[in-house]
Amino acid sequence: MTETTALLHDWRFSIDGENIAWAKFDREGESANSLGRRPIEELNAIIERVEAEVRAKSVRGLVIMSGKERGYIVGADIREFDSFETENQVVDSLRPVNALLDRIEKLSVPVVAAIHGVCVGGGLELILACHYRIATRDDSTRVGFPEVKLGIFPGFNGTARSIRQVGPMAAMQAMLTGGMIRASAARALGFIDQLVSSPGELHWAARKAVLQNRKSKTASAAKLLLTKWPLRGILANKMRQETAKKVRADHYPAPFRLIDLFEKEGGDLDAMKAAETTAFAPLMVSDTARNLRRVFRLTELLKGQAPKGLKWRPSRVHVIGAGTMGADIAGVCVAAGMEVTLQDISAEQLEKGIKAQGKLFAKKFKTKPTRDAAKARLIADPEGKGVARADLVIEAIVERLDIKQKLFADLETKIKPDAVLATNTSSLKLEDIASPLRDPGRLIGLHFFSPVPQMPLVEVVRGATTRDEEVKKGAAFVTAIGKFPLITKDVPGFLVNKVLTPYMFAAMTRLEAGEDKEKIDEAARSFGMPMGPIELADNVGLDICAHVAKILGQSPEGSRLERLVESGRLGKKTGEGFYTWKDGKPVKSDKTFPKEELERLGRELVEPMIAEAQRSLDEGVVETADLVDAGMIFGTGFAPFRGGPLHYKNNLANADGASSSLAAAE
Repeated sequence: MTETTALLHDWRFSIDGENIAWAKFDREGESANSLGRRPIEELNAIIERVEAEVRAKSVRGLVIMSGKERGYIVGADIREFDSFETENQVVDSLRPVNALLDRIEKLSVPVVAAIHGVCVGGGLELILACHYRIATRDDSTRVGFPEVKLGIFPGFNGTARSIRQVGPMAAMQAMLTGGMIRASAARALGFIDQLVSSPGELHWAARKAVLQNRKSKTASAAKLLLTKWPLRGILANKMRQETAKKVRADHYPAPFRLIDLFEKEGGDLDAMKAAETTAFAPLMVSDTARNLRRVFRLTELLKGQAPKGLKWRPSRVHVIGAGTMGADIAGVCVAAGMEVTLQDISAEQLEKGIKAQGKLFAKKFKTKPTRDAAKARLIADPEGKGVARADLVIEAIVERLDIKQKLFADLETKIKPDAVLATNTSSLKLEDIASPLRDPGRLIGLHFFSPVPQMPLVEVVRGATTRDEEVKKGAAFVTAIGKFPLITKDVPGFLVNKVLTPYMFAAMTRLEAGEDKEKIDEAARSFGMPMGPIELADNVGLDICAHVAKILGQSPEGSRLERLVESGRLGKKTGEGFYTWKDGKPVKSDKTFPKEELERLGRELVEPMIAEAQRSLDEGVVETADLVDAGMIFGTGFAPFRGGPLHYKNNLANADGASSSLAAAE
């Protein structure tokens, strides 16, 4: 191919001997392609050039590819979002992008998207404007609309184009859930037209598609029937009901505004395009979207806790303890591609723990060969033979100091020189556990949260004598299994439990004083917590709550909690605690409470959490306020749309300050 266009930074453009134009997106200085201002301006220049070549009959088609080895387009450049302060600014920024995609769609020659790797958000909207879409079958190739997770919905006319392409059911589900869709599933739905086996085949498949003037088939008339009234209204109401089961409209308005848009304009996709921008703009400048963008940046901050350039790579893990926690840790390591040996003194427990991972493997691996391979990587090891080969050894056994000390003293004589030695303790000091070791500096804490497969955070605990190198390895391991590492000091409760416990026990104090448990829990959910504190205690296990309370100096002596524990009513796992549990859910009445009371009580309930979060920052449990917020969002589910407890606190202070200033001015 001969280079024909100069002065491009983020794209490479050429026209080959067969008069096929090739636009390769390779954003300068970036590891991934995102659609920022300059890439869009340069794509606009490329399309202008192609339009001119088409008029001159010197181009017979255009192929849009990625110049990155991994990944197609990760969406719009989120770093530019915060520059928008008004709805008009958002509208003005969208207008030229949507005009550009319309021009791509209207080109009289075939426009083919050749996709390998992640193609989401604005990237998916771009390829939907193309005439034909080819993707690799590679597991890394995914499409999706994650915008709802940022408090918005597609804004490059992806709402209308996706409905036209795959029908309203599949399109709306993709936009409302924000999930990633594998290439094979995307083809079945209609987002993708053709699959090839490898990236190397993309070029020739795209060339053939241009030469044969291939065009994608849009959704069938039967699928599009659901865009007609009254079926559209019925479908919209059903979507609204299902969405309301997962999120509240006052917390997360974007999915509900998207449903409104579909209900009102879904029968006329051209009208829907125009209305999309009007509905999108207020969401983009909302506090919810700003805070959810903050949460996205916090994920990047947590990923940054793992060092770059570390030569140590974990491929073999040995887990000691096949209870729920240990077995689940083993399972997520296997799901991440590692070989795991699982040890337990009970053969029955070992068998049970391994069998329990079948559900995770079935969800993670979609073919029988990959599931079988995963099962083969999880090895029962009652004698602990895997210790000597492991890159990381982690124990998840009973919380007894003497037993852990004896175990680690033995492990130290068997492990490789560069292997990581880790404990999943939630209550004992690392310094005490490591005291019998010849080299106590190699012990770290890896504190997982339950349920392990779902919870994204792992606290990497630095003991008083722990070496930096071991902490770095621990953070690298956490990242390798697809979770977020949070490096914390070795204090009782580390960060998450230290901050969460005062919140839960303040709620229990209210319960002791006669406050309705359902009102307490509903108030917490009204604030934005995923679960109320009383229900959470039942979920965690009341015996565990009482144990943690004693460690953190909040003894439950004489309390209802202590009485329940003594009577063996430990919450969800025994079928009764503060609530009675049936089919895995707490039995609740149909009582309702005034909204104003719930909002007031919700704010009061989180006050102890916010105070402890500030204390933890002041004590240096983690390094920054952002890390405190990240820990509480990803470790407890603290209302993401509020941006974290300390961010919420600062916003309250700023709002109070602004109100005071306004009152003084008046």
